[in-house]
Amino acid sequence: MPSRPPASRPSGRPRSAAADTAILEATRAALVDLGWSRLTLSDVATRAGVAKTTLYRRWAGKNELVVDAVAVLFDELELPDRGSLAADVEGVVRQFAAILDRPETKTALMAVVAEATRDAPLRERIRTSIVERQKRLVVEGRARAAARGELPDEPDAGAAGRAADLIFDVVAGAVVHRTLVSGQPADAEWARAFTRLLLDGLAGV
Repeated sequence: MPSRPPASRPSGRPRSAAADTAILEATRAALVDLGWSRLTLSDVATRAGVAKTTLYRRWAGKNELVVDAVAVLFDELELPDRGSLAADVEGVVRQFAAILDRPETKTALMAVVAEATRDAPLRERIRTSIVERQKRLVVEGRARAAARGELPDEPDAGAAGRAADLIFDVVAGAVVHRTLVSGQPADAEWARAFTRLLLDGLAGV
């Protein structure tokens, strides 16, 4: 029986998850210390303890790097199962507000959004890397609420997608405005009042 040729291996050195984590953490720390205008990939590489070429292999430039550094923070969001749609929404709102309250999140998010006002590709990266990824919370929440009988099923996929977009915009917009623009706490009382307002509107969405 002829022997099989050895399995082919991908060329190049495998990507290190530990290096990625160190780079993204260093990016957020550098933003807090230096601000957007003074942040350089060279400084991030030094802080992360990696070669500059490691960064350039992974990210085309500062914009992409900062978006990814912010995106992983929001990946920590989870929709808690607290027994009711209202309690679930309050839980995720409080989580979201807590993430936004971190100095590294505030600095990074405000900087990248400001830069995106004049950079269309950066806006698209924010949309795909942050916004689209977190819409999963809305989809999961509506499905869970429908299973409980709290919301009607939505058989039309297009309508469900449009509703998810709207719900996400309302929740994210309100929490970002409360914490980063108004500078007020999104505490338990605020989250409860906001949730009541949202759920009254959801009855018609």
